[in-house]
Amino acid sequence: MFIKTSFNPRRSTPILLFLFSVVLILILLSFYFFAVPSGIVDVWNEYKTGINPDDPVNACFVILVRNSELEGIKSSIEQMEKTFNNKYNYPYVFLNDDDFTPEFIEGTKNLSKAEMVYGKLDEQMWGYPSFIDQSVAAESRQKMAESKVPYADSESYRHMCRFQSGFFFRHPLLDKYEYYWRVEPNVDFLCEIDYDVFKFMRNNGKKYAFTLTFTEFVATIPSLWDTVKDFRRDHPEIVKRFPPKEKSLWKFITDDDGETYNTCHFWTNFEIGSLDLWRSNEYLQFFNYLDESGGFYYERWGDAPVHSIAAAMMLRKEEFHFFHDMGYRHTSVLHCPADESVLQKCSCKYDSFVWDYNSK
Repeated sequence: MFIKTSFNPRRSTPILLFLFSVVLILILLSFYFFAVPSGIVDVWNEYKTGINPDDPVNACFVILVRNSELEGIKSSIEQMEKTFNNKYNYPYVFLNDDDFTPEFIEGTKNLSKAEMVYGKLDEQMWGYPSFIDQSVAAESRQKMAESKVPYADSESYRHMCRFQSGFFFRHPLLDKYEYYWRVEPNVDFLCEIDYDVFKFMRNNGKKYAFTLTFTEFVATIPSLWDTVKDFRRDHPEIVKRFPPKEKSLWKFITDDDGETYNTCHFWTNFEIGSLDLWRSNEYLQFFNYLDESGGFYYERWGDAPVHSIAAAMMLRKEEFHFFHDMGYRHTSVLHCPADESVLQKCSCKYDSFVWDYNSK
């Protein structure tokens, strides 16, 4: 005797949905309560971002340097190679407002197995824009010099700040790159780095990284914040694309919700970041607005506060990274890791001041 059974899809569908929901909940709970193998995490990140974490990164070191700074940049590169790049061979891009001399090229080209390329800045990138009244700029420099402001009477310093703020990422030699690490002459890299910094940035969605924070000389930026506020007022269509203030580092740059600038900034002589941040339409419009106000020349706006203010407004907190494990010295200012396990890889002692951006 045979019993004929029938399949009723109307009855089975709710049961299947219920079973699927139970399985999904159990999977999610397992992710929450138990350690997930790194391989699974990598697969999930690749699915989420479309990026294979093992894929190479189009990244480079960017060095703005004079021919006269040959010995200083040799020292910096030798340390970079010793502590990091001898394992990864990321290329070096040298930029100069003058032609590099044969002596400079000969003195640097064999410091690394990595590619070394040399470029010159054009007049648009390094020089007075047409809208600057150079007589007024000269008077301003003189007044600053009388007040003993650092680099008060330097034209080249102002060209440099404007270039680093708005043009370095537009140089043709950087067109093929996605990430950069800024390196300067006569700096010290003091800790062994045993992982690929650029892959870390890309794989974790980081767009701006630093080791040192500082405050700016108020006398160099008297109208900078007012100009930033004017930009926010005049371009609400851009500001609305920024993350909510509580999701950004807005409180890093202002203690009174935007009424004033507290002068805090990331020290940009060490800077690792996404070039697409500066190439974005939002940043280009912000930079152009600042540039046309004349503050780089009528005052002495630095690239550090300009980059810091822009990044603090434009990025989410989780897109920043503090490289606490990198020992770094510029002039007399030092960051050395506080973690004892990291210090074992360093040639410095813990002695630093770094603002904890997570506290805001």
